Amino acid sequence: METVVDGIKTSYLDCGSGEFVFMLHGWGSKKELFNNIIEPVSEKYRVVAPDFPGMGETNEPYEVWDVDAFVKWTLEFISIFNPKKVILLGHSFGGRVVIKIASMKNLPFEIEKVVLTGSAGIMPKRTLSYKLKVGSYKLAKKILLCPPVKKLFPDALENMQKKRGSADYSSASPVMRGCLVKVVNEDLKSYLPNIKAPSLLIWGTADDATPLSDGELMEKLIPDAGLVKLNGAGHYSWLNDPYTFIAVLKSFLEIG
Repeated sequence: METVVDGIKTSYLDCGSGEFVFMLHGWGSKKELFNNIIEPVSEKYRVVAPDFPGMGETNEPYEVWDVDAFVKWTLEFISIFNPKKVILLGHSFGGRVVIKIASMKNLPFEIEKVVLTGSAGIMPKRTLSYKLKVGSYKLAKKILLCPPVKKLFPDALENMQKKRGSADYSSASPVMRGCLVKVVNEDLKSYLPNIKAPSLLIWGTADDATPLSDGELMEKLIPDAGLVKLNGAGHYSWLNDPYTFIAVLKSFLEIG
């Protein structure tokens, strides 16, 4: 299905009936990765899963966005359905958006429950080697942007960014690269105590993108939260251990 949100052509899935569950995917991902959990959840609920701007089949934002801009877009998307109550499920970057929305006051709908799985939002501790690496990168970037150097080596900065950046960064357009830089550099710990809805955290013990320690910290900081650890599962725990993930999710959402 398609709609237009804030001037952006938006693709989304819409399955089932009943109260709303909005599923928000991770950075560089797409809504279809939720297919194996959409089906069981839609037995009781109306599940809506959009592609974020610049991901899946949704057009890019018209400028570089930070997390707040994605939150604003998500709220506008949700408002299309005019829900009274919602359940929010977020994975990785989608978890960032859920955290910010769930911590807000005076929303036009009630958040009944929150599900975070492999959620981003906790800034890792920066080691000395990391700080030195960032410092050297910034210096090299400054040099490569000097007009004489840029004229002699027009592709040098682009090549350096591709080599040193993450896979998400390397494969992204200039606008989405700018978004990614803004998104990953925001620490959301201060928002977590403001989440009042009952919250289920599901984490793979082998998650190497958002480590289990992030989930454990979120469990401590969110007032009404419980953490379920899926042994051996990675960042996409519902794909690595679908049986356990779905059983836990259905229990939390009181399905069946």
